[in-house]
Amino acid sequence: MRWLVGWSSAAAATGPGTSGARAHGGPGTYAGEDAGRIGHDGETLHPVGSQLLWGDPDPLWAVGDWRPDEVRVVRADARTRIAVLGTCGATDEQLRVGLFAARGGALRHLTAWPGSYTAIVQVDRRITVCGDLAGARPVFHTPWAGGTAYATAALPLADLVEANLDFGHLAALLAAPDVPAAVHDSTPYDGVRRIPPGHALILRAGAREIAGYEQVSSLAVAAVPADPDSAIDAVRDALVEAVRTRLSAPRHVPDIDPGPVPGMGPAARRAARGMPAPGIGADLSGGPASGTLALLAAGLPGMPGTLLGHGTGAGERLLAVTFNDLAVGGREAELERAGTLAANPRLHHVVVTGAEETLPYADLDGPLTDEPGPSLVTAARHRARLAAGSADHFTGYGARQVLDAHPARLADLLMDRKRRHLVRPVAALTRADGSVFVPARVYGAARRLARTPYRAGVEGLAERLMHRRFDDPGGAVGASLAALAWGGPGPAARWLTGEALAEVSVRLQSTAHRAGGGPGQRPGDYRARAALARHASDLRVLEQAAEIRSQRLHAPFLDNQVVRACRALPETLRVQPGARAAILRTVLKSSGVADLPAGWGAPTQATTTAAARAGLRMAADPLIALFDAPLLADAGLIEARVVRKALRAAAAGEPLPLDGLADLVSLELWLRRLLSRRGTCWTGTPARARAVPAGIAPQRRAVSSGGEGADLAAR
Repeated sequence: MRWLVGWSSAAAATGPGTSGARAHGGPGTYAGEDAGRIGHDGETLHPVGSQLLWGDPDPLWAVGDWRPDEVRVVRADARTRIAVLGTCGATDEQLRVGLFAARGGALRHLTAWPGSYTAIVQVDRRITVCGDLAGARPVFHTPWAGGTAYATAALPLADLVEANLDFGHLAALLAAPDVPAAVHDSTPYDGVRRIPPGHALILRAGAREIAGYEQVSSLAVAAVPADPDSAIDAVRDALVEAVRTRLSAPRHVPDIDPGPVPGMGPAARRAARGMPAPGIGADLSGGPASGTLALLAAGLPGMPGTLLGHGTGAGERLLAVTFNDLAVGGREAELERAGTLAANPRLHHVVVTGAEETLPYADLDGPLTDEPGPSLVTAARHRARLAAGSADHFTGYGARQVLDAHPARLADLLMDRKRRHLVRPVAALTRADGSVFVPARVYGAARRLARTPYRAGVEGLAERLMHRRFDDPGGAVGASLAALAWGGPGPAARWLTGEALAEVSVRLQSTAHRAGGGPGQRPGDYRARAALARHASDLRVLEQAAEIRSQRLHAPFLDNQVVRACRALPETLRVQPGARAAILRTVLKSSGVADLPAGWGAPTQATTTAAARAGLRMAADPLIALFDAPLLADAGLIEARVVRKALRAAAAGEPLPLDGLADLVSLELWLRRLLSRRGTCWTGTPARARAVPAGIAPQRRAVSSGGEGADLAAR
């Protein structure tokens, strides 16, 4: 894991409560700067494994295995500076211009450079920390020592303040994970808060403010018509620039291979030792997103492949990795398309095979992640693929969320009086279902959503949770109808206790009252942003759980500039069937890649469901044993026997929501890893200064969250 952490004090730190920055040996220090705080017993606090970027009174550290080119600090004077951590395509001069703009209050400039990064600006005692648009690089904060501590990870802050678990947040993750009103700004740790995507945290001498830097579409007027061709050209330019930024960064060679192993080639030897190949590579699943990035990276000038003298010795060929699941069939056409794409002479194709040992749930051991996420149950499966990848590895994560149309966007079209554009998506649903009543049902649901205020929609969801009304959407039509709402119950909600559902219901009602008229967005746009934020959060968990030493995963579709370009696509274009593949095909064609295999862009979600069911069937006994005495039951969120019964039924083939079971299993695994950890993220603190110091006390009554919802419930 890599993160940055710092704090803003209420007053300048002077006297015995500080220690010299030079004592910590951090870079970027200079005479007169200090860093550190006195702990419980007089020790100086600073993060474990950190490098100091600047010191007191408002210090900032970079923690973890950051590469030298991933940490940049540019100063205008002694008290005006900017730090950028991550992959950023801006030059030092552009960073300096952005620093001057931020000094005047303009924040959007800090988020408009290509790449994926976190920008922190300090102007005297004012500190600005910018989050990203997708939520893949979040920012957290918590009150501490009369000021505010902030970080790009929640666990260090939880250790700092000895935060307990927020059971209300955990219940909301299970009951309504796609509804921002349920989770709001909370985290799994009580008192540690998250800023929303598209916002910045502004600290002035310890006082905090959260400000949005992105314009939100208005409900009062229709969206400005956009030209489809120019919008697709903007997506192409943003994607090409995102890929070029990664290619132009310094190349990194992992630890030198210690020597040959009889019967193993270089690639197999590196994978067995957990070492990525030198240079740059990409996923090549056969789908449109990964294929687009692989072809763009291979086609751009600048040596996009392995380094000369390392690996295959191919020099300029890009390492393309395809995962072949031998335990679950049905991907033959996709693999064939990947092989056709890999015939490009600038690609070096590697096929990674996986059997039963790479199915979901097969390997439940893994590292502790910052937050829980459903990808914990598939981390070993992804690690097997990534171990054969490169030191810098492109992935197509996020393309579906930024390019596809959420079903709720049909209501947006009705609000903008664009009914004729509903014809093709509704016709596709009719063909999939085969019923002549589909058009009337879909149109009626879209019309209801268009006329339903945000507050009424959230209160309706709260009532559904309170009375345990859960529908089982069947097929594409059922899922689309269920998504035509401001929010719906999560797939795991049916297995929560009544007390947990009541807690989430109270949180929803209190949020609806605070929101007043609503978020100021159309329902489709609102749901699409929420889905993107959830996907980005789970990708962050996956990146930590499946981490390969010396490897960086790159998801250009989640870069700020790519997200902005995709949001500018006309809704009338993105709601059409096959829009994502058509857009990416146009992007490739305009970039000089026109020869794509037949069937490129066909959906492949069915194989994911089959793999999840097969893995659940293979690991049924260990999973049932996991819920013999679960921590989730001690927290009052579930009844253990109910979940064990559901696991047996799902393993036997009953049509239960597998996503909900993955949510339950991953959260239970995360809780066990959190409570079994030793140590803390900070040095100079007593052993008790860590998150959840007292563990989970068994409770049978309503869960407590420590948030406003809990206060309402208590009243």
